[in-house]
Amino acid sequence: MTTFNHSARITGPIAYTTSEGKTKKIPLGPCMLEQSGASDVDIVWGSKGESSAAFTVQEMKSATELGHLLLLD
Repeated sequence: MTTFNHSARITGPIAYTTSEGKTKKIPLGPCMLEQSGASDVDIVWGSKGESSAAFTVQEMKSATELGHLLLLD
C-alpha cells in the first residue's frame, strides 16, 4: 500500500476524539497529513510529531473547504 504525505497547516477548529473518549481540538499550526488508503488520513502534529488523529478523506475535504485546513504542497 502506498502512503502519501502532505505538509499542511491547521487554521481553524478541527475536533477529534481521544482514546479516552474525550473531544479535543487539534492546535493551530503546522501538521503533516499521512494518507495510507483511499479513505483514511492521519493528521500528525507537535514539535516532534508526537500527536495524531485519524480522519476520513471526506472529513479532510470538508475542513479544507471550511478554511480550517490549508494544504501546503
